[in-house]
Amino acid sequence: MAATLFCLDFPGVGPPEGWAWASDKPPVLSMHGSKQNHVRGTTASLAPVTVRNVRATTSPEKIRLVLDLDRHATVIEQRAVNASQVVIALPDAWLSQTAQGRTLDGTIPSPFMVTQITPHAVAVSLPRTSFQSYRQFLLSDPPRLVIDVTLPIEQGLSSAGVLQEAPKRVVPMAPQPITPRTKGYTTIVIDPGHGGKDPGARGLHKTEEKDITLRVGLQLRKLLSKHPGIRVLMTRDRDVFVELEERTKFANSNEADLFVSIHVNSHPSRTVKGIEIYHFGEAKDQRALEVAARENGTPLSNTGVGWEYLVADLLTSKKIEESLELAWNAKAAMVSQMNSHYEIDDHGVKTAPFYVLRFTSMPSILAEIAYISNPSEEELLHKPVFVQDVAQSLYQGIVAFLATGKSEIR
Repeated sequence: MAATLFCLDFPGVGPPEGWAWASDKPPVLSMHGSKQNHVRGTTASLAPVTVRNVRATTSPEKIRLVLDLDRHATVIEQRAVNASQVVIALPDAWLSQTAQGRTLDGTIPSPFMVTQITPHAVAVSLPRTSFQSYRQFLLSDPPRLVIDVTLPIEQGLSSAGVLQEAPKRVVPMAPQPITPRTKGYTTIVIDPGHGGKDPGARGLHKTEEKDITLRVGLQLRKLLSKHPGIRVLMTRDRDVFVELEERTKFANSNEADLFVSIHVNSHPSRTVKGIEIYHFGEAKDQRALEVAARENGTPLSNTGVGWEYLVADLLTSKKIEESLELAWNAKAAMVSQMNSHYEIDDHGVKTAPFYVLRFTSMPSILAEIAYISNPSEEELLHKPVFVQDVAQSLYQGIVAFLATGKSEIR
């Protein structure tokens, strides 16, 4: 069966025009100059397409990236007028373990970036400054997506006529010293959740989330401020109410390089305890969606985000990759640093559509540091040593992330 290709020219930033649909109806894409096709799907065709492998070949003037698929696929291409990137997306697909490995082991050359932008969508992004021209097409027998890039003249043949190999992203095996930055410093915005008239979650003994997040945030600022080359800003440093929109505007206007939002979790069951770290994306389960709805202060029905919003975000691919890396570093540091002193339940790294993660333009995470609904953890939250240990763990995770050189200063 022939693969289906949709190529859409987006008129600007944001979701493409004509893509609004009721939540109880399937999307219908409008294609210029073609008739609508009605295809009856089988059980196999309704399952996500698997990207089995990712491979690349180079020549003096071109780079070819090939995504090997398990069957025919739908491809949507974004070419926004003012976009800094071209995004080629597989909206109903996921990366196999082999393909995921290829995205981390240096197999994929610059300028390509392959990302699992949601649990059910894969995107390939290309910075516009990285090529003279490109083309993408689908082949069958076996099914595969092919993307050819013609390199800029200066990246092609050298003056001696020798092929200049495309640089590959290398994942460091161990943390390295923080690379000197163009700006001379790294700006980190700490966002203590809630505040003022918004207490956040409350514990059985009337502990309020806003107080705990501020204490941790102030301790984290103290630690980061001692680190050379780091400038620390806070969305609030006292008990005041700050709108979510103002928090994101503050981070963006100060050209922050990292954004760390601090929160305390809550659960209907008082036995649930532990930590979890979020970065932006679709909620993978109902519980993650509920947490995002509570922190956003929005109804559950208005909290979800479709994958098309992610593709339309010009910074999404790179931001999600770096946010995921930051989240894993923070989570690993919290578990390793605190497990020797406390019984920590590790709920892992998750994705959810938190407002402050969606509308910040830099790598961003939201740390749920404990469950205020759990009596034992509520008691710990009142102890200065526990607050210090949480801040120290977040600090270690941030420094470990910076040491990898993943984040580029804006």
